[in-house]
Amino acid sequence: MSVIEAEYFEEIRQKGEGYYKSLQPLYCPYLKDKVHFTAEGLEHIKFKRRHTARLKQDQYMRFKLLKVIPVVLGDSKTVQGIWETKEFQRVHKHNRSETMLVPVTYYEFIAVVEEVRIKVIVKRTASGPYTFWSIIPFWGIQQSGTKRKLYSGHPKED
Repeated sequence: MSVIEAEYFEEIRQKGEGYYKSLQPLYCPYLKDKVHFTAEGLEHIKFKRRHTARLKQDQYMRFKLLKVIPVVLGDSKTVQGIWETKEFQRVHKHNRSETMLVPVTYYEFIAVVEEVRIKVIVKRTASGPYTFWSIIPFWGIQQSGTKRKLYSGHPKED
């Protein structure tokens, strides 16, 4: 991260969080339903997994790109990837929280907006609502060469 970006990181983070919290459920033509913006999605922008924060440069780029999420989801009539799996999720049942293995589906929408290629991931647990999960900029170089890397291939962690 350059010196200038480091100086503005906190400002960008605060603006990004404020913008994210202001987002209302958004209709996605492909899903034919609304995508909700939950605290889980905001948490995923800041953390790679529970108790493991993303690098500041990674967070910075994601917060800067939040404004294009409505453009991507609002215009998407096709999906570029669907990943179905089962994951342990916290489920509230009978006034308590349990961890259960539930089916989860990730939908990947890729678009070029403002000359930036990005991927927006929407998550759906069992038959619950569609929720925003992540935004991934086209960046990074693979460890074994000079090929650019869009994502690791694991929507849960990207």
